Amino acid sequence: MKKGIAASRGYAIGHVIIKEDVDITITDAKVENVESEKNRLDKALEISKNQIEKVKEKALKNMGEDKAAVFESHIMLLEDPEFIGAIEMEITNNNTNAEKAVKDISDSFLAIFESMEDEYMRERAADVKDVSNRILLNLLGKMSGIEITENNTILVAHDLTPSDTAQLDKEKVIAFLTNIGGRTSHSAIMARTLEIPAIVGMNDITSSVKNGDLLIVDGIEGNVIVNPDDETIKLYERKVEEYKEEVEGLKRLIEVKTCTKSGKRIDVAGNIGKSEDVHKVIENGADGIGLFRTEFLYMDRDNLPTEEEQFESYKYVLEKMEGKPVVIRTLDIGGDKKLSYLPLPEEMNPFLGYRAIRLCLDRIDIFKVQLRALLRASVFGNLKVMFPMIASLDEFLKAKAVVDECKAELKSEGKEYSEEIEWGIMVEIPAAAVCADELAKYVDFFSIGTNDLIQYTLAADRMSEKVSYLYNPMHPAVLSLIKMTIDGAHNHGKWCGMCGEMAGDETAIPTLVSYGLDEFSMSASSILRAKQIIINQD
Repeated sequence: MKKGIAASRGYAIGHVIIKEDVDITITDAKVENVESEKNRLDKALEISKNQIEKVKEKALKNMGEDKAAVFESHIMLLEDPEFIGAIEMEITNNNTNAEKAVKDISDSFLAIFESMEDEYMRERAADVKDVSNRILLNLLGKMSGIEITENNTILVAHDLTPSDTAQLDKEKVIAFLTNIGGRTSHSAIMARTLEIPAIVGMNDITSSVKNGDLLIVDGIEGNVIVNPDDETIKLYERKVEEYKEEVEGLKRLIEVKTCTKSGKRIDVAGNIGKSEDVHKVIENGADGIGLFRTEFLYMDRDNLPTEEEQFESYKYVLEKMEGKPVVIRTLDIGGDKKLSYLPLPEEMNPFLGYRAIRLCLDRIDIFKVQLRALLRASVFGNLKVMFPMIASLDEFLKAKAVVDECKAELKSEGKEYSEEIEWGIMVEIPAAAVCADELAKYVDFFSIGTNDLIQYTLAADRMSEKVSYLYNPMHPAVLSLIKMTIDGAHNHGKWCGMCGEMAGDETAIPTLVSYGLDEFSMSASSILRAKQIIINQD
């Protein structure tokens, strides 16, 4: 039996096809004709763009608009003056061959993205890798792709790129396994979208099995059984059928209001990054949006989004949710999330530096554009706004003062806004949790951001393999801070939610329910299962 990280739930029984990586050999050879080399690059970029357009069309058909949107960012990367410009400069200034220039520049971009704590930014690393590999293959005149012709195929690979997963035929590929990756890697996210089991981080699965081997994939426990006996096959055939019945049965909860056995009403909401993501949340019966990460509006572009652009995005989500609560987080940029058009100072420890609310209170001009857009959009639904990275009451009061300025401006301009907006904070710094009882006198709600709260509490970077064993959501210190936050809110009649990964953790949900958490917000695919767990709690 082989063990890995269960990244997408389900069971599968099928035969192996190993995805062979195409050999990309790159030399240090210098070129004499720089213009000719740049022309080679231009042709490879054009071919790559045409290929991605076709992949996008297939993804749109198979996985929907929100997942096809990733290939828009691939095309934007091919046109990004910072990325492509750096490659051209490397060729021009150092007479570097095009392949070497692409590899060197993409490696530098990859190193930046892979070291980032933010989930979205880590996913961008997969995009950079995918695009740069495509350019390299086109420069070398080689082809890459997965041709699956057999039903009940289990795809085994070192890793899968966004392009690989987008082209998988769900009718033939019933599961996949990779050597590397984690639950938040792009391939894992795509597997959950395709609703096929996947196990990642298996280290050596490509060398442990061979084409044609019969495998059982247990996407619940993260186990793979190679060439099982008849008795084991029959056992898992029953599990496959039972799991299908379970998934179908969960759909009955789409319209159900989530209450514990004792009658406590709990909201199960969805996290989104782009306005289009709202559709998946609605399909899964969410009680609202618990986190709209607005920094997505600022990324993949070369200038700040206008007030009108932001207004339209917020309005769209509020209208689609038809009066259900929508919690929008103000700009959380800085630290590990940088914008090419917004230079920020270099810092020794950017995670504890100039970011989120700290940046917004310094750059009031940027902050006010967003706040005005939010206020204007508030008349179209049930808006709640939260400020990230709050460490003290003073920061919250300063942010509210800027809100008041924006209200006064809009009123003088004759523009409407709702007076019913709730203003809260993300509790992701231990200081805020410790001071929750005092902060709750002034805020309308708390939303616990466990991703940062855990790593700040335990001084353990969750992206560092060497200390990942310390990153434990159920550590007594973390649980104590969570309970302190919930109690602080309730002491003053305020509600408390959670929007970090822990909110969708099936093992943590019972404890959080017992603590009195009022709202759980998570990825759309986790909503129905979370509802089921909560309904069965006392």
